[in-house]
Amino acid sequence: MSSQITTAFVQQYSNNVQMLSQQKGSLLRPAVDVETVVGKNSFFDQVGSATAVKRTTRHSDTPQVDTPHSRRRVSLEDYEYADLIDNQDKIRTLIDPTSAYASAAAYALGRAQDDAIITAISGTAYTGETGSTATALPTAQKITESGTAGLTIAKLRSAKELMDAGNVDPSIARYIAVSPKQITDLLGTTEVTSSDFNTVKALANGEVTSFLGFNFIVSNRLSVASSKRLCLVWAMDGVKMALGQDLMTRIDERSDKGYATQIYVCQTIGATRMEEEKVVTIEAHEA
Repeated sequence: MSSQITTAFVQQYSNNVQMLSQQKGSLLRPAVDVETVVGKNSFFDQVGSATAVKRTTRHSDTPQVDTPHSRRRVSLEDYEYADLIDNQDKIRTLIDPTSAYASAAAYALGRAQDDAIITAISGTAYTGETGSTATALPTAQKITESGTAGLTIAKLRSAKELMDAGNVDPSIARYIAVSPKQITDLLGTTEVTSSDFNTVKALANGEVTSFLGFNFIVSNRLSVASSKRLCLVWAMDGVKMALGQDLMTRIDERSDKGYATQIYVCQTIGATRMEEEKVVTIEAHEA
């Protein structure tokens, strides 16, 4: 065999594309109320709690009770992702990475959905007739940590108490987003009873997903400030995701780019907190 045959060898390390470790899309979208909308800004009207009037005399006038109304505004934002694959790239790698690139793009936009939801849960909501009134999450809905305690059973109980005190319907699914460190915190807490510990252990092992009425979602996208991870608790209908355009994927040839294949993915979304009583934040120390 000719000693020159090596010049014909293709430098190939693998004929498959392996996706590196990453969050594959949105974790939080299934846990919030999603509604398709049209327009740059969308408004969601709400009806509050009214009080009945006691009738004290016969043939009295019919009372006029003003039903309380409120409104929330969601501003839609556009997200997009695109990459090119030259035909020469396919030849040199002996693979067609188009499908993997499309998956990577979809995963990226799914993570953008989570970021929008996370910001909406604990951030500023816009209320009023024109949606111009900035409404912050009240201090009373925040469980803070000034020391070095992580996520404890006591904090979870306090979050549950706040929701129950706010008359949040117990039939509405409740969620909590934490990082992996908070699951470790719960396993190590000294407050845990034997039954609590067994449940938390099953939670850490993936055998169950709920504890104290909260469905747990483990996310690494929650904010950390001054060594405090901000864990988020909410009722499903307490957070709204407005969907102007769901994920749209296009894979086309670009004649202006040497007929390279372009993978393009876009979406138009927005999110808002719908009711302060249905959201609680918990600070957990995370060094």
